[in-house]
Amino acid sequence: MSHWSEPLAPCPRLRLAGVRLQAGPRVLVEHLSMDIAAGQLWCVVGPNGVGKSTLMGVLAGLRAPDGGEVRIDDTVIAHAARVAPAALARQRAYLPQAVHDTFSMRVHDAVRVGRHPHMNGWGWGQGDDDRVVRDVMTELDLDALTTRDVLTLSGGERQRVSLAAAMAQQAPLLLLDEPVAHLDLRHQILVLELLQRLTSAGRHAAVVILHDLNLARRYATHALLMSEDGQALHGPAPDVLTPAQCSRALRTPIVSVSDGLHTALIPDGIDPGKS
Repeated sequence: MSHWSEPLAPCPRLRLAGVRLQAGPRVLVEHLSMDIAAGQLWCVVGPNGVGKSTLMGVLAGLRAPDGGEVRIDDTVIAHAARVAPAALARQRAYLPQAVHDTFSMRVHDAVRVGRHPHMNGWGWGQGDDDRVVRDVMTELDLDALTTRDVLTLSGGERQRVSLAAAMAQQAPLLLLDEPVAHLDLRHQILVLELLQRLTSAGRHAAVVILHDLNLARRYATHALLMSEDGQALHGPAPDVLTPAQCSRALRTPIVSVSDGLHTALIPDGIDPGKS
């Protein structure tokens, strides 16, 4: 990878202490305590409606938890509003679940938006902004789309453009809500292998929401498995993403199969008693 992969700030540590999340009166998760540090690739897994995106918004500083606290280094995330947005964006890049385009622009310009935290006055803050944008687009297989209008892209193409803009921030902490949604298998693997390379180099941390258990087991160092009853298991991915624990959280019988070299988790039908 080229120099674009070097974050422009040290990777902060995210520390959750006794976090509670609610949706109205319903408690999504309670007493969640965990640390997220450089070198780790976390995958958040669980059924719809358990609070995965809500948690991601809390980690990004977009809302406060309903109990407990989240710290980014020594700053309580609920106080992040006191931090200049550009400074926060240089620490962490956040990709929401959906991006809605309201006007047309070239793909290159949409990716270049990610350089906004490094702007200085009326000009671009870094002399190599164009090179960073170009290199990120190459990493995400976007070179052929440079001059296309974002309004003409497929869902998967637009997803990669959004991810490229987040990567162009050169933030050391990546918070990505379903970054491989809408992508074909080749591009899912391309994105996850990129995240794996970034985090394994020890200068980034990433938290990624995924629905594919096997991709999570293949690429994650750590996993957070959330379920509808508010339980949240977390730790090294192989210890968390087991057939028994995934079956319980996803309310679907899941078994492990192996060809002697590779192991995969597959559904084994629906348990009528848990539908």
